[in-house]
Amino acid sequence: MLFKNKKNNTLDLPVLTVMSLADRVAGQGVGSAFTEQFNLVNEKLNKMMTIKLNTFGSGNVIHYHSINFRFFLHALLHRQSIKVGSVHFIPETIDGSIKLPKWMQTIFYWYILKFYETMDQLVTVNPVFIDKLVDLGFESSTITYIPNFVSREQFHMLDVETKNRVKNEHQIKKDAKVILGVGQIQTRKGILDFVEVAKQLPNIEFVWAGGFSFGKITDGFEALNDVVSNPPKNVHFIGIVDRDKMNEIYNMADVMFLPSYSELFPMTVLESMNVGLPLVLRDLELYEDILFDYYLKAEDNPTFVKIIKRLTEDADYYNQVQKQSVNGSEFYCRESVGKMWETYYAKMIQLESSDQYGKKYKAYN
Repeated sequence: MLFKNKKNNTLDLPVLTVMSLADRVAGQGVGSAFTEQFNLVNEKLNKMMTIKLNTFGSGNVIHYHSINFRFFLHALLHRQSIKVGSVHFIPETIDGSIKLPKWMQTIFYWYILKFYETMDQLVTVNPVFIDKLVDLGFESSTITYIPNFVSREQFHMLDVETKNRVKNEHQIKKDAKVILGVGQIQTRKGILDFVEVAKQLPNIEFVWAGGFSFGKITDGFEALNDVVSNPPKNVHFIGIVDRDKMNEIYNMADVMFLPSYSELFPMTVLESMNVGLPLVLRDLELYEDILFDYYLKAEDNPTFVKIIKRLTEDADYYNQVQKQSVNGSEFYCRESVGKMWETYYAKMIQLESSDQYGKKYKAYN
């Protein structure tokens, strides 16, 4: 679709302006999700639109991936564009992540919703969030579900020699069974449960990759920091790992164990499936419509212990669950999600010119 540029009477592609600072904080899944999505869009859609990143001009469509205040001001200034906001969290999902004074929390929660209200359209990576956003007053017709995905080029199975080398680097015996957890060290991530389960399985090594991305304002920082500083002998907290090193960390493991109490669509789940790791997750409603039967679930630590014990002792069972995980990686493939974004942005471009928004196409080059 081409549009006439009044300045020089030429035909121009519509402009998609992408705004994000999501990758500024190390160890966040939101940053990883943005990197994957932007690379995909930039590669697949550059022939149908001009794509700009963090330019403070305008565009036919402006997609905000993070809610920084200067982006809020930017959105207020550019009323003629269709503004799309990615919903990575709502107030209830902040609980258990960071601890703020009550007055500050009230302001922050108000700001989150105010930012979303400034958008014309919202995108979420989990369909469960649609009803939650509607309950908060947003129109369901303005909310779209498009899942996350990860690149097979970056996350894939490696050879045994590499796995053993990585184990050795972390002082883990090559024949040891390794249970991996990945994410920020936060109360809602179930870190304390991760450690308690490890205590019940002393012959298995438990590794957590991730750190305190928000420092001392992390909810429950003192208790968590004490556990991280003095873990059981079979628990290894290896800190924040560079994304380009994470494939090796996943390959070192036998099982992905994420006992989070609150999630949206963890990138670590997709990354684990690409590597073929069986998934053991808490039984959360938000997983039901996105993970189907690709994972094992439990509601308490004794059940987690039983599941992990069986996975490490029963080879046939392990292979069965591993196949489920691999099937999940096929479902959330790059090509499928790429088509979703192509359709979505084409729709946004059409909306920008429709009477519904009272806007007209302009050339923003």
